[in-house]
Formats: sequence, structure tokens, C-alpha cells
Amino acid sequence: MSFIVQNFLSGLAMGGVYALVALGFYIMWSAARAANFAHGDTVMLGGVLAITAVSFGFALPLAMLVAVVLCIGYSLIVERIGVRPFAQHHGSIGWILCTIAIGIMLETFVTVTFGSYSQPLASPGVDTIVRVLGAGVYPQQLFIIAFVIVFVLALEAFYRRTQLGRALKAVAFNREASGLMGINVRRITAFAFGLAGLLGGLAGVLVGPITSVSATMGLLLGLKGFVIFIMAGLSSAYGVVAVGLAVGVIEQFIHAYSSSTMREIVTFSLAIAVLLLFPQGLFGRKEVAKV
Repeated sequence: MSFIVQNFLSGLAMGGVYALVALGFYIMWSAARAANFAHGDTVMLGGVLAITAVSFGFALPLAMLVAVVLCIGYSLIVERIGVRPFAQHHGSIGWILCTIAIGIMLETFVTVTFGSYSQPLASPGVDTIVRVLGAGVYPQQLFIIAFVIVFVLALEAFYRRTQLGRALKAVAFNREASGLMGINVRRITAFAFGLAGLLGGLAGVLVGPITSVSATMGLLLGLKGFVIFIMAGLSSAYGVVAVGLAVGVIEQFIHAYSSSTMREIVTFSLAIAVLLLFPQGLFGRKEVAKV
């Protein structure tokens, strides 16, 4: 029983990281109908910056804060030079190439400066083990699970109850009409990318202590986050979190009973099957255009 509980909670924690990455895609796409396709590298950047700050003598909380703030700045830069120039051209997909290129350049730069090897981010959250139904788990893992749940609840409340949140929804529904109504579409889009950068940075500093941080970790994390976003559908934050947590649990049990290599095969095979059966995603809504 404890073996099952331990793997279930470990899977939820990793799934929570996937969910944070996928929520970044959800937030960007909702506001801009575009995204940073190298968003996974924002996660990598968060972990690398936190480790670097700690090596310079920063206390861990301050190092994490600095890393997250810089990730927000990085995401804003990506929006400004990699997405905004193409926003005025309807149907343009130039932002896909630009954001991928920026991600490749960032990964190469980090590999040269940080190194190609993996490093853990020291944290008191993995110094001790707590018992849950006889299973030993890290406090860091429990914190990730709780944080993701609280964040998605807060995000939905923000969208529904605040003026800025409603503006984000309005821009997602119709950018042109929102601009005519006085909404600053560019600022709203930049805010969405900044919020996604915050989530990416947080994912990096949260996952660093329970796995290892490397210059190449962003590719797979970003790809899985995007796949989870698509599997959930493009319109449900709750769905994104649910699918992210489920994928994390499935991968953990595959790793426990089979091998780590099989995780990727099963995850992407599952994604293909879901999209064949549910083209709009598991929680997506079919859009009906009025003529």
C-alpha cells in the first residue's frame, strides 16, 4: 500500500510541474492566440538562475525570487521581439519559428556558461521525509501539489472577478473588438506572457530540488506541457491541471513497474489517442461561428 501511495504522490508532484508549464501555454494562448514555443526553456532558466544565485551566496528564498523575476523579464522580451511583430498579420505563424529560435539560443548559451551536466537545487524541502499513509515523500512534493491546486483556483477567480481578468478573456474572445472598446491589447498580451514567465520560473525552482537542473531539461518539459495543454483542450484551466496531474501519475507508475524509457512512449501515444477520440481535447469546447 505504501508503495502505491508513494508513487501516486510522487506522480502528482511531477504532474503538478507539468501542469504549471501547461498553464503557461494556456494563459499565453488565451490572450494572444500565440505562445512561446520554447516555454520549457523558461523552466530551465528558472532552475539555472536559482542555482547560480545560491552559488553567489544568495539565500534560497531570495535566489528563487530573483530567478522568477528574471524569468518574467525573459518572457516579456520573447513576447516583444518574437511574438508581437507577427500579431498584426492574421494567420502568420512566424512567432513559432522566432520563439523556437530564441529558445535554442538560450539553451546553447546556458550550456556554454552553466555546463551540460545536471545539478540539484539545494532546498530544505528535500532534507527530510514526511509520512503519508506509510509512504515517505518530500515536503517539497506536497507543496507542489498544494500550490498547483491553489493557483488554478486563484487564476479562475482572477479571470472572473477582476477587471484585468475580464479584459484578458475579452482579448481572447476578440482582439479587434477589445481594442475598439478601449482595452490596450498589447499590454494585456504582455501581461499574459509575463504571467506565463512567472509560472515557468516557479516550475523551475520548484522542480529543481526533486530532480536535477540542466541546460537541456526545457525541451522535454516544454513539449510535455504543450501536449498536456492540447490534450486538455484550449479553454479550460481546470482541465489543464487535471490532465497534467494524471499524466504525472501515469508516468510515475510506468517508471515504477517498467522503465523510464517507456514513460515517453506511453505519454505521447496517449496524447495521439486522446486527440483522435476527442479532437477538441478532453475539456475543450467546440467553437461555433455565427454567420
